[in-house]
Amino acid sequence: MFNGIHHVAIICNDYVKSKHFYTKILGFNVIAENYREARDSYKLDLALPDGSQIELFSLPNAPQRPSYPEAQGLRHLAFKVNDIDAVVEYLVSHSIDVEPVRVDEYTGKKFTFFSDPDDLPLEIYQV
Repeated sequence: MFNGIHHVAIICNDYVKSKHFYTKILGFNVIAENYREARDSYKLDLALPDGSQIELFSLPNAPQRPSYPEAQGLRHLAFKVNDIDAVVEYLVSHSIDVEPVRVDEYTGKKFTFFSDPDDLPLEIYQV
C-alpha cells in the first residue's frame, strides 16, 4: 500500500540561511521555489538522489522546537550515505558540528548526528 517516503516538510526560521544549507552545503537540488504572498512565506521543494523530497517552508513567527530531540513527534531526519567518514569530514570542513560517529548496536552500521540552521536534528547513516 505504501511505496516509500515522498517528502519531509521542514519549517525554518531564516529562509536564506536554510536554503543555503540544504542546497549549497548538503547539495540537494531545487525542484521549485515559490513565494506565498498570503502567508508571507516561501516553499522550496528539494530533490534527493533517490527521488525523495524535502519541502522547506519559511513561516513568520513559527514556534521553536520544544526540546532537542526528545519532543513527541518526529525525532530526526536520517540520510543514507555510503561513506560516513567522508561525509563527516565534508560537514566539518563547512563548520558544521558533528557528533562522534557511533555504531548501531542492532545493525552494526555507523551513524552520527548534526543539526540544520534551526537545530533540527539530522542523522547520517552508513548503508
